[in-house]
Amino acid sequence: MQNDVLRAGALSRAVLAAFWVCCAVHLALVAAGAAPLDSVTKALLMPLLAAWVLARRGPRPLVAALLLSWGGDVALEVDGLFLPGMALFAAAHVSYVTYFVREGALDALRRRPVVPVVYAALWVVLILVLWPGLGDLRLPVAAYSLLLTATAVTAAGHGRWIGAGGALFLLSDTLIAFELADLPRLPAHGFLIMATYIAAQYLLASGVVGRLRPRNPSARNERPGPLGEVLGPV
Repeated sequence: MQNDVLRAGALSRAVLAAFWVCCAVHLALVAAGAAPLDSVTKALLMPLLAAWVLARRGPRPLVAALLLSWGGDVALEVDGLFLPGMALFAAAHVSYVTYFVREGALDALRRRPVVPVVYAALWVVLILVLWPGLGDLRLPVAAYSLLLTATAVTAAGHGRWIGAGGALFLLSDTLIAFELADLPRLPAHGFLIMATYIAAQYLLASGVVGRLRPRNPSARNERPGPLGEVLGPV
């Protein structure tokens, strides 16, 4: 049993290390404008993160959200598949919201009603700003952004780490929406989109995994939470 636990821990650390290496390479390629090579590394990001969650025996809705996001990542790299890609990401947000609600997000938000109010106001402002430039994408973007905001709201019900992941996901996709609406872009626009997206998915995934209770006594000898993979045994 002890050997199995050690092997599982080594596997999860190796997968997480591969994820971070892939992140670094991908962001470097994006910064250098090295298309289409950056599409290859982009397609590896979410499968690696999902594999890490599986190695840590994370919940199925989280794995589903990451794999659906992977499908969206791939679709958005293909001309003419923008709406299918958006639909896959919408399904990913449904998975996130379903899991967070099931795990008690609504009870936590009742004690902090300001969070959904602020996010609702932010959604309204964003739609008003984006609406004139979206054309035929107005309704799809409005519906998708509502699901995206729901992820941010329900994530906030699970603490700062997961809440930060939801907020960064909203920020990343807002940058994409500004591009769709032909609004002014920030310097290093594409790099910022991917950096915030990667950080968002990692914070959401590692935050959920970090909240899981140890499944064996020896796991108590490791640091809990997302840093435990990097730091290893105490």
